[in-house]
Amino acid sequence: MCIYLACLYKRLPEECIFRYFDSMDEQEFTSHALQSLGERIKKLRLEKGYTNAEKFAYEHNISRSQYARYERGADIRFSSLAKIIHAFGMTVEEFFSKN
Repeated sequence: MCIYLACLYKRLPEECIFRYFDSMDEQEFTSHALQSLGERIKKLRLEKGYTNAEKFAYEHNISRSQYARYERGADIRFSSLAKIIHAFGMTVEEFFSKN
C-alpha cells in the first residue's frame, strides 16, 4: 500500500512502480511519499476553492502552521490526515483513489 500511495499522484504506470522505488533507499522513499501526500492535500484544498491554506485550516480547526507543513511534505500522523480528509468531505478510500 505504501508504494501505491507514494506514486499515486505521479501517474506512474503500475509496472514501473516497483522499479522506480527499488532504486530508492528508505529515507528517499519516505521523503518522496510525504512530498506526494503534501501535493495531494494542497491540490484538494485548491479544488475545494480555498486559495489560502491558513483560512482552510482555521475553518476546519486544524493548526494553521502545522497544516502548512503538511502541504510542504512534513511527516503527518494518521489521525491528523484523517481530520484533513474529513474536512475535504471525503472517505479515506476516496482520498487515496486514482481519480
